[in-house]
Amino acid sequence: MEEFIGGLWHKLITRAATRTYPQAAVRLEQIERMAAVLFRALGGDPGLRVAEAADEAHGARRGWLARIAHSGERVAHARRDDETLRLPPEIALFPERAANRDLYLWLIAQAAAMDGAPGANWIVRCQDAARHTLARYPGLVPRYRRLVDAVIAARMAPERLPPDEAAAEEAIRQALRDPGSVAALPPARRPPQPVALWLYPGAAQHAEAGAAAPPESDQAQADSAPGGASRRRHKARREAMAQPQSPFLLQFRAESLLSFGEYVKVDRALDDDPDPEAARIADQMDELTIARDGERAASKVRFDLDLPSAAVDDLPLAGGILLPEWDWKKQLLKKDQCCLTEFAPRDASPAALPRRLAAPAHKLRRQFEALAPGRRWLKNQPQGSEPDLDACVRALADRRAGWRNAELASYLACERRERDLACLVLADLSMSTDAWVGDTARVIDVIRDSLMLFSEALGATGDRYALHGFSSRRRDHIRYYRIKDFNEPNGDPVRGRIAALKPGFYTRMGAAIRHATHILSRQRAALRLLLILSDGKPNDLDHYEGRYGIEDTRMSLMEARKAGLKPFCVTIDLEGAAYLPHLFGVDGYTVVRKPAELPLRLPQLYSRLTDT
Repeated sequence: MEEFIGGLWHKLITRAATRTYPQAAVRLEQIERMAAVLFRALGGDPGLRVAEAADEAHGARRGWLARIAHSGERVAHARRDDETLRLPPEIALFPERAANRDLYLWLIAQAAAMDGAPGANWIVRCQDAARHTLARYPGLVPRYRRLVDAVIAARMAPERLPPDEAAAEEAIRQALRDPGSVAALPPARRPPQPVALWLYPGAAQHAEAGAAAPPESDQAQADSAPGGASRRRHKARREAMAQPQSPFLLQFRAESLLSFGEYVKVDRALDDDPDPEAARIADQMDELTIARDGERAASKVRFDLDLPSAAVDDLPLAGGILLPEWDWKKQLLKKDQCCLTEFAPRDASPAALPRRLAAPAHKLRRQFEALAPGRRWLKNQPQGSEPDLDACVRALADRRAGWRNAELASYLACERRERDLACLVLADLSMSTDAWVGDTARVIDVIRDSLMLFSEALGATGDRYALHGFSSRRRDHIRYYRIKDFNEPNGDPVRGRIAALKPGFYTRMGAAIRHATHILSRQRAALRLLLILSDGKPNDLDHYEGRYGIEDTRMSLMEARKAGLKPFCVTIDLEGAAYLPHLFGVDGYTVVRKPAELPLRLPQLYSRLTDT
């Protein structure tokens, strides 16, 4: 009975203290694609991605009812930094759904007018961005005024605050009504209430944000679950590793008896096993703390041992090839930053086409035979191997009718149609391709089937094509696989190499594209197509992640276009639409929603891309 009454009381007090309107809530996932398009259309940085902001304690004063219910302690601030625009996962501040949606639109428009670099006080920067946005887009003025009135009405009145906090609140209201009129907030003992219309400073900007900014420790934000299982973001903080205490009884203290296991490093058999509850536990934590103990963990040793020994490793075809890499922060192309090694799969014995692919391969060959070079007769030619009887009859009739033609085109000429093109398929063979896409197949299995059917289809056309793959482990170990070269016919040896492909490590895409560009640019063809198969965005163990990897890949694609190549990406990453337009353009990629359809979609895409 006590628990039942407590549950009722909790629901009652929480409902009374809540100042949101769940029935009118608008979620970011509902407008995420529109938000990215709008942000770029308003002049925002095309390299930024849109993501959810993390809930954090704001430290501002709350009403007595909220304090009793322990509600309203945390809020998701909208933020922007050099790599990401973070918006609240849900907005339910107003009873009208249209007003909550307008707040999303205003935050996006304000973020487009604000850069991610640290500068002046964050309040001044928010006002400058608001003033610039209203001046550039007058149509937003009525919406902004309505949002200001609604936000001010929902804030705690200055009369209910202490004098120092009341002065800060009056300054915030003045800054909202007249952006640019407040140079700084008056000092107060507690932070002001969260301002829903402003973008708060990121972690890197907090040092220069001023004392009026909400409290936030130096922290980076990390995904809560491995592999992107959760979209929620967490605060993270680095801490020094606790020094282990001596296990001898001379230094034993009774008060440390209950935590004795924390101070003695012992070998535990299950320490490195994945915890199935790790994602749920992390999702419930307010802050994730990361420490270095100066030693290699067993899991790291296991990862390093994933590289096979020289006796069973793939056969290196050439020594290390040094390649440059683009540093987007310094806007500099660093020379000789990456080392790429070409490999061929070891023990790749010739293999026949799998029986399950025989029927679709036969169908594709029949479809692609229509694209094969053929012969056709051209009529009305001044020179040719055979006379054109129709042209001779017309010329004789014209002459008898009194018309004389100065040029007699009365021959048939045989012309051979040629498809002047070359295609290089670059497949992502990273560790993520070991993931399952169904009950019976992994991503790497889908890629194998796609390459085999692609080879069968192009074998019927006679087009020049090559099949390559890549993976990486930091910038000094990029593995590039030569599966099939341009001068090699399709056959059992090629199928055997495709069947021997295995998942590798990470995806340093920029270096692989640069090397593929060098190979493909040597082919003399009117159309040179660089077809990239991927299942995710560029990443690696070192700094090659986030925007660094995306900008380096973008620069490598720009170099490919300057070399006369036509890059095109085929991905099964459902979130690819968030970053692929920045890399390949709006018409330079396609997202395959069902990975199992990739083997049949790939030849069809090739036919469309090369249809001239």
